Amino acid sequence: MDDDESRVGDIPDDAGLRILEIPADPDSDAGPAADPEADPEAAPETPGADPARRKRRRRRRVRTVLVSMLVMMLSLVLLAAVGVWWFIDHYAGRVDRIQNAFPVTADQPPRGKGTNFVLVGLDARSDMPTTGRDAKGPLWQEGAQRSDATMLLHISADREQVYVVSIPRDAWVTVPGRGDAKINAAFSWGGPPMLIDTVQTLTAIRVDHFAAIDWEGFKRLTDALGGVDVEIAQDIPQEGEARGWTAGKHHMNGEDALMYVRERKGLPRGDLDRVQRQQNFMRAVMEKLLSKGTLRDPLGLPDLLDALTAAVSVDDRMSNGDLRDLAWSLRRVHGDDVKFLTAPVSELKTIQGQDATVLAPEQSKFLWDNLRDDSMDIYLRRYPNAELPEPSMIR
Repeated sequence: MDDDESRVGDIPDDAGLRILEIPADPDSDAGPAADPEADPEAAPETPGADPARRKRRRRRRVRTVLVSMLVMMLSLVLLAAVGVWWFIDHYAGRVDRIQNAFPVTADQPPRGKGTNFVLVGLDARSDMPTTGRDAKGPLWQEGAQRSDATMLLHISADREQVYVVSIPRDAWVTVPGRGDAKINAAFSWGGPPMLIDTVQTLTAIRVDHFAAIDWEGFKRLTDALGGVDVEIAQDIPQEGEARGWTAGKHHMNGEDALMYVRERKGLPRGDLDRVQRQQNFMRAVMEKLLSKGTLRDPLGLPDLLDALTAAVSVDDRMSNGDLRDLAWSLRRVHGDDVKFLTAPVSELKTIQGQDATVLAPEQSKFLWDNLRDDSMDIYLRRYPNAELPEPSMIR
């Protein structure tokens, strides 16, 4: 064996690899060859490869896919949110504003927690709409309209609970500057400012906003929702012009709904049963709105917002931004988060020749205090039967 052959066994094992390395062509489109040692997870799998390395490689691929999907989902959510935000802002500008809705007085209750609205359903006795962007007649003329339904709506500070407290139209209260009378007379005498002042005097709760809908708007809104399903507990016979109802679930259009919420003849407790009917209908409306026409269903927003702005008027203190922020903050509220109650009543009696409803002073004060303090859970623990009964209990 010659000297060259005798030295072959002394050559390192990787010498041949170094000898055969070919420099990368700078003009070639191909990138540098992958270096498995530099990036072991990027190396192609080979028979007998390290199982731990293969496992790391699979995890890396899964992470890449998940991150890509997350980015896509967040992009879609962002686009939807921007679209919803634009819709709300657009329609907020179409809401009819009530000028000078609040009383001009320095004697205001202290501001509590949460946000409070006075809501009224108006008996305008007019063929022309008086509320909403299509209003043709005046919202208020002295002696021409009364508030057929008055409610104090409280939205909790965390925007997770809503409480609607009906004040019976025959409730005997103090109307500032006019003495004691039924609460529905306050709107007739002095419009929104006097009604707000009356509610604040009664409850010692600062009212933040005011909203009104007349019965014509009520019908239009109901029809725009495609009607509402309302359950009636038992048969109610027809009495004079009052419509009779059979027990069970009824799909009501605007005209049917108006007859249902306004009627009190044939009801054992008169106006109190009428209040429960109004709340029962509102509960059905809220459930439908919150299931199909909220921020969780952006496709339903245009029709909903169009119907609302056509029917409802709000005070001029509520800016477009306030409406937009309110709608956005309530996006997580469900039907079960809305509680309906009635101001506590002690007796029904005749006062000054009028059928009147006397509110229970002690329980009423406890209700107003807890509304103001945003602690309605305390009130409902003490008075568990105060909430609106189930539909199967309402005539």
